[in-house]
Amino acid sequence: MPVFVSVGNVIVDLVMQVPALPEPGGDVIATGSQILVGGGLNTMVAAGRDGAQVRYAGMHGIGTFGDLVRDTLRQNNIQVVQAPFEGLDTGHCFAIVDASGERTFVTHVGAEGQLTAEKLAAVDVVPGDTLFVSGYGLVHPVNARALTTWIPSVPDGVRVAADVGPLADAIDPDVLRVILDRADVLTANRREALLIAPGAELDRATADFADRWNLLAVVRDGAAGCWVAPPGQEATQVEGFSVKALDTNGAGDAHDGVLLTALDHGLDPVRAARRANAAAAIAVTRTGPATAPTTAEIDAFLSDRRRGIGEP
Repeated sequence: MPVFVSVGNVIVDLVMQVPALPEPGGDVIATGSQILVGGGLNTMVAAGRDGAQVRYAGMHGIGTFGDLVRDTLRQNNIQVVQAPFEGLDTGHCFAIVDASGERTFVTHVGAEGQLTAEKLAAVDVVPGDTLFVSGYGLVHPVNARALTTWIPSVPDGVRVAADVGPLADAIDPDVLRVILDRADVLTANRREALLIAPGAELDRATADFADRWNLLAVVRDGAAGCWVAPPGQEATQVEGFSVKALDTNGAGDAHDGVLLTALDHGLDPVRAARRANAAAAIAVTRTGPATAPTTAEIDAFLSDRRRGIGEP
């Protein structure tokens, strides 16, 4: 059975719901708060809930946050590959969600930023597996050095997928080039894509990414769905689904996990993207980071939409 292997960063999210962000120097009373495991967890949970076997090959630390990460991974049937990193706890992120469902992050890096080439040598991937790389890891100097050494040596037949993430413009261009030269799939959201291709139209940017790196490019565009382009072809818009968003945190991760699992299951890119759009639409109607739906929930959602049920 193909395995979904992530070398992304699993951290702890300290989530605060607020009516609106305060002005600089100001304060606001949160309407709710949660302490949850997030970051790279969300994509793995999405893949697992849609039928993938999942392994986490990133780093995790010693301490309260590291313990919480490991417990959450095991609860979600995700195999932990690496031993805990001694002397440093897992990092954490303040995720501030406003009344519109939009989120703003402030992140502190911990043990997840200590992935070395020696640690990666212990990661077993074989043809048929999917290897997921997060842009967050590519901005950490230690992780970036290790990944740019290891990724080019990953065996042919392993699908390498990279999500550039919100810090796309902070990734060293040489690091990004090495990863994408080996990648089979590139994913990003609108903002991230335009950081790489400033001023471009989204369809043109998607097709340019596909041609530049000879891969499948998928660019998410919120409620509008996403753009999909294999190399040598124009981009196709795969329409999204209209829902009432409560929390967009983790929606892109849900999209990534389901998209890649659908490709593993043999769906063509457009059908895989439609399934991923459905997963993201369901995810934003729920609060919390790991809100990806199950296979049955995605199937039911798509079936209802085909019959015109649930349309606003």
